Amino acid sequence: MKQLIYRSQPFGFDQAMLDGILIAAQRNNRANDITGALICRQDMYIQLIEGPDEAIDDLFALIRTDDRHTDVQLETSEPVEQRMFPDWEMLADTNPSMTFSQTQVENGAVESASADTLRDVFRRIADDARS
Repeated sequence: MKQLIYRSQPFGFDQAMLDGILIAAQRNNRANDITGALICRQDMYIQLIEGPDEAIDDLFALIRTDDRHTDVQLETSEPVEQRMFPDWEMLADTNPSMTFSQTQVENGAVESASADTLRDVFRRIADDARS
């Protein structure tokens, strides 16, 4: 099983677009045994996806060509033994204060964050979702 984290810049972000992404992700991810979480705001996407290696590779290839994203950057892709989000086809971050402030994003905090820092953000989101 593989876990992958990427970041990108949204193109044409609005709530309707986010709702469409989440509905499609939940449906398609369920069919492909993929779970994960999406941090999504008007200034950034950061997503963690996990599941069978080939399914993750195929999904990331689609994301890289999706015109709702610009500047897609792979942060980490590695084998894992257990899922961080086993019960979520795609969890939307409902507490953006747990991630990066707009000022931090503007000052490059996301681009300079290590894979471990990003993984820790997702761990906090996973812990919060289980509470």
